[in-house]
Amino acid sequence: MTDESVRPHADENAVRLYGEDFDQRPKDFFERMRREHGPVVPVLLEGDIPAWYVIGYREVNHVTGNPALFARDTRRWNAWDLVPENWSLLPFVGWNPSVMLAEGEEHHRRSAAISDALDAVDRTELAGISERVADHLIDEFAGDGEADLGSRFADRLPPMVMVGLFGVPDAEVPDMIRDIQDVAGSDEKAVAAYQRLQGTMRRLAETRRAHPGADVTSRLLQHPAGYTVDELISDLIPMLSAGTLPTGHWIGNTLRLMLVDEQFAVTLQGGRGSVSQALNQVLWEDTPSQNNIGRFAVRSCELAGRKIRPGDMLILGWAAANADPQVQPPAQGAGAGNRAHLSFGHGDHGCPYPAPELAEVVARTAVEVLLDRLPDIELAVKPDELLWLPSFWVRRLAALPVRFTPAMAPH
Repeated sequence: MTDESVRPHADENAVRLYGEDFDQRPKDFFERMRREHGPVVPVLLEGDIPAWYVIGYREVNHVTGNPALFARDTRRWNAWDLVPENWSLLPFVGWNPSVMLAEGEEHHRRSAAISDALDAVDRTELAGISERVADHLIDEFAGDGEADLGSRFADRLPPMVMVGLFGVPDAEVPDMIRDIQDVAGSDEKAVAAYQRLQGTMRRLAETRRAHPGADVTSRLLQHPAGYTVDELISDLIPMLSAGTLPTGHWIGNTLRLMLVDEQFAVTLQGGRGSVSQALNQVLWEDTPSQNNIGRFAVRSCELAGRKIRPGDMLILGWAAANADPQVQPPAQGAGAGNRAHLSFGHGDHGCPYPAPELAEVVARTAVEVLLDRLPDIELAVKPDELLWLPSFWVRRLAALPVRFTPAMAPH
């Protein structure tokens, strides 16, 4: 049982971190929280479980930059006895021996191996694979004159690219993609999907140990860091999830921006000059990775005037921090050259090098190929009819319907 002296207490003004405003109008939601509560907000997660939501840019950097005070191991949490058995957020909070929750030297050993394995990916080859996959997907709907770019292009392209990099067998791909999406959906399907993913990753790790190839999984097993199969299973799930879902949503959110924002009209007429700018602007304004659970206080402390107790959970609000007017004043806008956003995390547990670079190669190639192939593409609905899917973790459109002049697939 949790010690009563450190049991989390729900603040009487706590904000429920779920619902329509949180899903559909996050910018207004963040602004209201910042105005009423400041940079650290008392919140209630699903099931009315109390936590702290860190939405200030400076405060997020402080938390992520001080692992001795705000640690990653979820076993430190002081509210475990409040969590229902099938809690939808459990896959992201339940302790497992992954690099995501490791601390100190153990985290360094494995994160360094992951960086080495990813850095061996040839960027030119990755761009070529991404281009071929993009062409293949566009061929499937180019003659129709209409398509949902979410389900038929953006969501499908990164998994089709990444499975080859990790050596996932073709037969496993459809179920793996479905399970990754169900885990991120944060609903009643999340726990069972996570359990299935563990089985899929075990089969992949054991196959690559017996038959190594030129893929990330094999390189990790052969790395001097001494990866075991069990360690690899727990690390492959976040690696593949982070490499597929956010990258797909990055593509979809960028295409949406370029279709609704007049400043990108020239690009939609066949130019490429603004694609990188649009990709960066999305990371500021509609980042695919919205939140992270998180950090857990090692001892009593204060953060922006809030009294944090040992074991309190701190949720890192990447999207909210990006919208902090202290770093992104309204008059400034996103800015093509400003890459100080927190969309790839920050600190020791930020997205490991060179993962952001590889994701950008995939996303930029996907958008450029689509604009080359379908230069007169336009939205098939009004911009305000586009809806965002509810998710605690990601920012993703329910659909991105477009129309264009039908084009024959090249032979």
